[in-house]
Amino acid sequence: MDMRLTGRRVLVTGGSKGIGLACAEAFAAEGCDLVLVSRQAESLERAVAAIRARHQVNVTFHAADLADAAARERLAEAEPAVDVLVNNAGAIPGGGIDKISLARWQEAWQLKVFGYIHLTQLYLPVMQARRSGVVLNIIGMAGRSPRADYICGAAGNAALIAFTNALGGASPAQGVRVLGINPAATRTDRIVTLARTRARDRFGDEERWEETLEGLPFGRPAEPEEIASLAVFLASPAAGYLSGTVVDADGGGQFRG
Repeated sequence: MDMRLTGRRVLVTGGSKGIGLACAEAFAAEGCDLVLVSRQAESLERAVAAIRARHQVNVTFHAADLADAAARERLAEAEPAVDVLVNNAGAIPGGGIDKISLARWQEAWQLKVFGYIHLTQLYLPVMQARRSGVVLNIIGMAGRSPRADYICGAAGNAALIAFTNALGGASPAQGVRVLGINPAATRTDRIVTLARTRARDRFGDEERWEETLEGLPFGRPAEPEEIASLAVFLASPAAGYLSGTVVDADGGGQFRG
């Protein structure tokens, strides 16, 4: 199916691995030019080389710490012409309220929560001026199904869900769509990190992390490529009447008893 995205320019934050890299690959397969951003230049260079080897698209990249507001502003100045903004960078730690200091809480939210909000503030006016564009926020199911052992992430995700709903309700008046995806447990390095934290707190042994992933829908985590395919659809004209929507990609897990 042709998603009618050929030639669009897509900026993906956290684009060197995991869901971000899968999104980059999926958009490149649709003929989109890419701007990839993450903290580690070496990881970005490997990701860009792999995409260029498989797809005939233009790919640029920026190594930047998007927890820093000045870095976000420099990115927007360097790459102002973007058709689709995929906010994906974020690494909120696991742990209960007694395990995460206020400083660590603020640090994590600077990247994911305030990073998403600020980049949207920077790119939305350009999209509004030309009356076209998509902001797609990769958020997380913890915002729908909060747990005390991931309280920092759950609260941040809930805030971003509300942000996406509210802005996506207003943005069509200027021809822009704002949407989100809530991935449940997805097969990335990050799921192992969070599972290790949960196993440490629950069992006192990080090596029992696989036990915390038992009972998942379909007997497995989601694949990054599944989230990426959904991202491409939502950003495409095929989903042109969707805005303010946050899709729960959780295999129906929230409805199980």
